[in-house]
Amino acid sequence: MDDLWRPVDPLGEALHFVRMSGVYYSRSEFTAPWALALPPFKGCMMFHVVTLGECWLEVEGADAQLLRRGELALVPHGIGHRLVSEAGVPAAALFDVRRELVSDRYEILRLGGGGTPTTAICGVVRFDHPAAHHLVKLLPTLISIDVARLPEAEWLQSTLRVIAAEAREPRAGGETVITRLADILVIQAIRHWIAGDPAAQTGWLGALRDDKIGRAIALIHRDPTRHWTVASLAGAVSMSRSAFAARFTDMVGEPAMHYATRWKMHTAEMWLARSPAPLAELAKRLGYASEGAFSRAFKRVVGVSPGAARRRARAAASNPEEIR
Repeated sequence: MDDLWRPVDPLGEALHFVRMSGVYYSRSEFTAPWALALPPFKGCMMFHVVTLGECWLEVEGADAQLLRRGELALVPHGIGHRLVSEAGVPAAALFDVRRELVSDRYEILRLGGGGTPTTAICGVVRFDHPAAHHLVKLLPTLISIDVARLPEAEWLQSTLRVIAAEAREPRAGGETVITRLADILVIQAIRHWIAGDPAAQTGWLGALRDDKIGRAIALIHRDPTRHWTVASLAGAVSMSRSAFAARFTDMVGEPAMHYATRWKMHTAEMWLARSPAPLAELAKRLGYASEGAFSRAFKRVVGVSPGAARRRARAAASNPEEIR
């Protein structure tokens, strides 16, 4: 069936692209009093799941949050923050803390003065797909949820127990299991925020919920290589060209063709990171008549040339320690 007529759930499709790749994980074993300072991780999201005891999460620009066992917190924009047993305790820097290296990306941290114990699973993750980046940019400074209070509490708590078990006794493939299960927890946390925060009802997220504009956005996402026009998108959602153009710009905050071009270039950025194909071949796949035309469009939107973007992606992939 042609994508123009396939039923769509634009918000669900955007969440589908929220798939993470792990940069750094730790099982953190704390005993009061203790405080841990985490540095910024550019371009990443950080999450914390408390599996025993409780702690405070302090993020600049947000109220301090008390996290109890079974609670999940997201720091979506990778800004530095602190986990503490209580206010006022001097914080140790993350990479100065005594650690047990389990793998290149997985460690066990131990910190504290020997008092009341707290254990947490902490992760730093990246997103590859442009839809995920677009969604994460809209999230607040901090999201925290009490899993026990959600309708899905039973299976989410089971998920937390599996993560805790994998972190407690690392086995082959454990990092992959934790990453995929963390996908589920992060998506649930984002869904919880979208459902309850008025800020999620406007802008791009609000547009995804709109019957007409949401469908148009989903079509662009599904087939970024197609030569979309205002007329073709308007026809696909049964609107007049002028009404569609005005409604799209009003809801999304930019004209439809700007959005489609930007989406195409961010898709190209993802392909450049993943594929060794020559630039001329990628240009052709994206509908450009020449490599030069593609390169000019890419640099105008992304800010660097396709070659520079590919080199940057390869450097990051070959040396994940650079992000620390």
